[in-house]
Parts: sequence; structure tokens; C-alpha cells
Amino acid sequence: MSIDLNLAPIGNCAVSALVDSGGRMVWACLPRVDSDPFFSSLLNGIEPSGDDAAGVWTVEAARPARCEQTYLRNTAVLRTLITDETGASFEVLDFSPRLKLFGRTFRPPAFARLVRPVSGAPRIRVRMRPTQNWGEGPAPARAGSNHISYQGADMAVRLNTSGSVSAILEERIFRLEEPLALYLGPDEPFDGDVLSGVERFLAETKQYWREWVRTLAIPLDWQAEVIRAAITLKLCVYEETGAIVAAMTTSVPEFPDSGRNWDYRYCWIRDAYYVVQALTRLGAADILENYLAYLRNIIDAADGGHIQPLYGVGMEAELTEREAEHLAGYRGMGPVRIGNQAHEHIQNDVYGQIVLSTIQAFFDERLLRPANLEDFVSLERVGEQAFRLYDSPDAGLWELRTRAHIHTYSAAMCWAACDRLAKAADRLELPDRAEHWRGRAATVRAAIEARAYVEGENKFSAMFDVDELDASLLQLVDLGFISPEDPRHRGTLRAVEKGLKKGSNLFRYITPDDFGEPEAAFNFCTFWYIEALQRDGQTEAARSLFEEMLARRNSVGLLSEDISLEDGTLWGNYPQTYSLVGLINCASLLSRPWSTAR
Repeated sequence: MSIDLNLAPIGNCAVSALVDSGGRMVWACLPRVDSDPFFSSLLNGIEPSGDDAAGVWTVEAARPARCEQTYLRNTAVLRTLITDETGASFEVLDFSPRLKLFGRTFRPPAFARLVRPVSGAPRIRVRMRPTQNWGEGPAPARAGSNHISYQGADMAVRLNTSGSVSAILEERIFRLEEPLALYLGPDEPFDGDVLSGVERFLAETKQYWREWVRTLAIPLDWQAEVIRAAITLKLCVYEETGAIVAAMTTSVPEFPDSGRNWDYRYCWIRDAYYVVQALTRLGAADILENYLAYLRNIIDAADGGHIQPLYGVGMEAELTEREAEHLAGYRGMGPVRIGNQAHEHIQNDVYGQIVLSTIQAFFDERLLRPANLEDFVSLERVGEQAFRLYDSPDAGLWELRTRAHIHTYSAAMCWAACDRLAKAADRLELPDRAEHWRGRAATVRAAIEARAYVEGENKFSAMFDVDELDASLLQLVDLGFISPEDPRHRGTLRAVEKGLKKGSNLFRYITPDDFGEPEAAFNFCTFWYIEALQRDGQTEAARSLFEEMLARRNSVGLLSEDISLEDGTLWGNYPQTYSLVGLINCASLLSRPWSTAR
């Protein structure tokens, strides 16, 4: 199959879709990111451009010659320029409407495609082949006078068009002589003329994204790269609840035929923490505030008890894992999984990430709803869980399915929970509570230093009482547990380099796990390594490796979770929030200051 992860996401913080380099929509779930895929071509093992293609929406030339693709500057609007063998060309503008309407943000579960002739007399065909029930069969269609209704598994949708309904139903080739609007959304009448309506949506959606980008405090260097990563991270937000998904896809394997096929269309507390941390550094306080509302509901539901590592975008706790039997998988490499068994895991780092995500709200005067005493009291219950569990075995941040250990990263996150609660208490002028949490932080610190430090080798171990390497040890500096100048950190950095670095890439770990020995590098860990190099004074090496990572992005400037050591092919779910967070953090750390541009 020719399909790869050279895919361009579009969306509006309600729905999202992936468009391949030929302008074919190959993945989209409706009515939200974790729903049944209305377009499932990415995972059905069938070539999306072939006659037997299924789960795809194409706007194609009768005899295509080449495609050029780019986003409109500082937007989530994708432009695909398609030229046929005669030189005639047309453009397809793909987007999901996001604009202000009646004083609110209008973000319907909908996709718009505006097709415009550019040169010559292009002859085109529209193929609309949605599926239902995870690829079990085509979505039933019913034609109206200027629309086609489809019954998806989770949502009835309607394709409104300014063109010929029969041409779409019959997949007939026709000459494109004027702009053609296609609007796929809820099964209800389109308000007004479809073409003018879609054109208005396009203009106002472009304006929305460009105004949002203007609010970002971006670094001087690598501005376009950071802006694209930031927009894509925002597309991973489910704004109705504030959830942030780890990726838009499920079951893209971490490396070929690995069986490491997971459903990432949910909100991991850990991943979301890193996303809000990166975007808050850029000044995107809107995403932080919305996510904090999501967290407050999770905290309330836990009532001082166990908190899962992940939840559904609607805060669902039950995410039972099963397999989709009708989908062959990415490049035919199944299984395709729905749900994620990790919701059953014990992962003790989540308590620290909840506190770390929330702590800025006690200090940031920009927020519409700053954190208050009531929030602190609620957060203390999370901190108590962190203190109770800091030296308890868990699945760890890499979510081992069959083994439990006391992970240093989890313990350090529990330390961070206690440490930041002390800082919040100081801010609220609660000296007794501040002293309480400082004492607890000191207790956790002492345990980590006694049980995770390998004195003879001057390094930290990834587990208590066991000498084990793990890239997450590089996060001890970011958490503030140790300083970059600490000899123990430098010893740990050297050990990680020696044990986990292969070529220019850093692995999470190399010890065989539940599925054997890892074969692909984890992009986020390589970005962690770049940060560690910079903090170690190796600026030129850090910048060089960062430029190398940028060169590994796909044609629209994005990354998935993993990368092949052999040929640099992207693997793993996509677009991966971890990887984009790493890009933003490294660009901010390595960039020249703005003062040098004056």
C-alpha cells in the first residue's frame, strides 16, 4: 500500500480528519474523535485511490499528474492543488468551520471542502464512500434534491452541495467550471445557499485561526514550525469538555508488524499535562483553563480516591479494549483496537501531573477563573493520594501491561505534587499547610535519593532498588528535583546516552517488555535528550540534533509517535501530541532571544 503518515489534519476542536497527500480524506470519526470512523481508509488495508477503495472521500482529477499541498498561513485550512496531465488544475480547500456566531464559538461536527478551478478546464470526480461499524460496510445513503444523507453508526450526516447530487452518487466525471462547495455535517438542512455559506465559513475560519496565532508568544527562531505544532495541538482539544486527546488515530503500529497498536483517541492525564505545559509557555491560556475544568470534574468524581491514567473525552471511565474485526489495519498490520486497557492501570504519576497542571492557576493573573482556596482544598486530596502511593509499584509512564515496579518517574511526580502544593499554600498565605507539604516533599525526596540513586555509578535508576535505564530520568531536571549542574544528573545523562541512544535517536527503554524488544525510537524522548544537551552546555550539539528532528517531519511539518532507525519512516499514532510538545519546548529553549532581532 502507498498510504503513509504524510497526512494533514483539519478540525475545529469538536471533530478532526486526516487528508492524505493526494487530497483524499482517509480518516474521520463522527460525531467526535473517539467515535466510529466515518472515513476508515487509513486502517482498512485497501489502497485509497483504487477502484475498490472504501472509507474515503476524494476530489480527484480524471487523470491526475501531481498534487501540491500546504496549509494557508497560520490556519488549520488545508490547500491541495491538483494538476492533471493536460496542465489544467484546481484547488481543494479543506477545513472544519470554527467562527463566532451569536456570541458563541460555532464548531459543528462538520467538514467543508471548497473546490475551485485554477487553470485550464479541469475534469474532476467526487467519490464519497463512507463506512459504518468500524468498516463493516458502507454507510447507507439516501439522496435528496441537493443533498445526500448517510446513516453512520454514531451519527446521521448530510452532504450538502452546490453541485450535482447524481454526479456524486454515480462518481461521474465532470468539468469543473465554477467553484463547488461540499459540506458534510449533521443531517439537517443547510441554512442558506451552500456555496456562499461555505465561502463565508472559510473566510471567518481563517480569521479565527490567524487571530488565535497572534496571541501566541512564539520564539524568534523556528516560528513557522512552532505555529504549526501549536495549531495541531489545539486540534487535539475536545473543547466541549476540555479534554485533550493523545492523538487523532488508533492502531497505527509503533513499528512494522509489532502488535503495538493502541487507541490514542482519549485524554491521558500525563499527555495532557505536557500539552498544557507547552502551550502555556506560548501563552495559550485558553486551552489551560478549559483543561482545568475537565480536571476539576475528574477530581470531584474520584472523591479523594483512585484516579485513572486516562478517560474518554466525555470523562468516561470505562474504555474497554476490543478489536475491530472488519479492518485489516494500517498497511494491513492489525489488529485495530477500540478502547484502551490502560484505563485499568495503576499509574501513580497522574497525581503529580494533576497538581502540576493546576498549579499555574494559583499564580496566573490572566486567567478568567484563577484557582482559589476551595480548589486548593480539593487538590490536597490529590496530593494525599500522591503521598500514600509514591513508593508503591505501578505500570509506569510507559504502561507496562504485565509487570509492576516502583518507578522513579512516578515517585518524582508524587514529590512534585507535594512540592507544588507547598508553593500554592504559600501563595494563599497558609503557612501551616505549606509546612505540611514541604515535610511530605522532603520525605518523598529522601526515599528517591536512597532507593533510586546508584551511588557507585553516580546516576539515578528508573526503578527503586533495581539498576534500570529509562529516558524519563531526564525529566528530573524539568520537574525541579535536581539541577542541570548536579553531578548526579550529569552521571544519569551519560548513562542514558550510553544505554538508550542509537544513532541520533533516543529510545524510551531497551529492555524487552510485554511485546518483546522495542525497535523504533520514541520521538518525545529524543526531544528530552535535546533539552538535556542544552542544559548541559552542549548548545551546538542540541541545535544540530533539533534541526535533524525537524527534517524528519512530514510534508506538512508534523510528527507521529515513533521513527524507524532504518529509513526514518514515521510510525505510531498521529499526530502525536508528545512529539509536537517536544518540538515546541526545544524551539523555545534553543531559540535566540527576540532582542537579537532589534
